[in-house]
Amino acid sequence: MYYSIKVSDYIRVPPTELDKDLNKAIIEQIKGHFSGYVSKDLGFVIDVLDVEEVGDGVIIPGDGAPYYKTTFELLTYIPEMQEVVIGKIRDITDFGAFLSLGPVDGMIHISQTMNDFVSFSKDKVLQGKESNRSLKVGDICYGRIVAVSFKDPANPKIGVTMRQQGLGKTEWINDDLKVSSTKAE
Repeated sequence: MYYSIKVSDYIRVPPTELDKDLNKAIIEQIKGHFSGYVSKDLGFVIDVLDVEEVGDGVIIPGDGAPYYKTTFELLTYIPEMQEVVIGKIRDITDFGAFLSLGPVDGMIHISQTMNDFVSFSKDKVLQGKESNRSLKVGDICYGRIVAVSFKDPANPKIGVTMRQQGLGKTEWINDDLKVSSTKAE
């Protein structure tokens, strides 16, 4: 889920940047520090939305740069358990597929791609044995987040399943809806 999060922090503005407009210099420093930042609390920081308040600068002895108490707003993505997501298949391997969720990829284990026995072909396609459904790079899919781990902040892990009704490749969902509406008649 995407969030707008308000943060307060002391932002260091190097002396070489003091000739610029203060707000622009602070935004550059915030972006430099928080771009690509990943944590359990903030999730995946995407961008700085706004600088709301800049306090007076404080100079720490031994450092010629002022530090400004700043309140700013960040746009973040925090994956949540059981959240239904839509994305594009970015890669397929012999153990599963990677679903692009925007700023991060979720991993779909081969056993979680469809309700069928699934095989992997050398041309990077996952194929269902009985259903004859196939999954390849570039397919648009719906999935549900079933695991989130920030144990290693440099490499967070998100597990996704597509083995529930209303999930999977968009064509599969449409086919299932046609079959269920035909049965209802």
